[in-house]
Amino acid sequence: MKQFILAVLAIALFSCSGGRKQGEAIATVFSVDSLFTVADQKLNDTIKVTGFVTHVCKHSGQKCFIVGESQKVSLLVLTGGEIETFPAELIGSKLVITGVLKEGEHVTHQQIEEKENSVKLQQQGGAAPETCETELRNIADMRQWMKDHQKDYYAMYYMEGLKFNVVE
Repeated sequence: MKQFILAVLAIALFSCSGGRKQGEAIATVFSVDSLFTVADQKLNDTIKVTGFVTHVCKHSGQKCFIVGESQKVSLLVLTGGEIETFPAELIGSKLVITGVLKEGEHVTHQQIEEKENSVKLQQQGGAAPETCETELRNIADMRQWMKDHQKDYYAMYYMEGLKFNVVE
């Protein structure tokens, strides 16, 4: 009888969790910076990410961008779930957002080369050196990501937001 009860409890536990480790994924709060190091492994997972709001779409409030401490990468977050809109007042605020990570468009080798050539032409034409150097570093970072992840494209990620909390 004890074995039967233990078996029923085990089945109940696994059926409630669906056999997934969803609780573990949600328990971890990623910074925007750390998320991009594992994003390809977290696609379509419900995760939590924290970052600072840099932009809210002023026409609809249906999307916002957040950055991490390094401010090197940003993540687009779309409304969904409990989020009807992102109020403009959130700009500058630190949020913890729960949502589903998605992969958007891909940037190809050819597009990266075209961008690099464009930046070099701007540089020769007298464009601000800091801006050009930043863009060239971004291009180098994209190439490094492609190499590290053995991809022939650079992936752009976004999140379908479900809910958010402002962090004080």
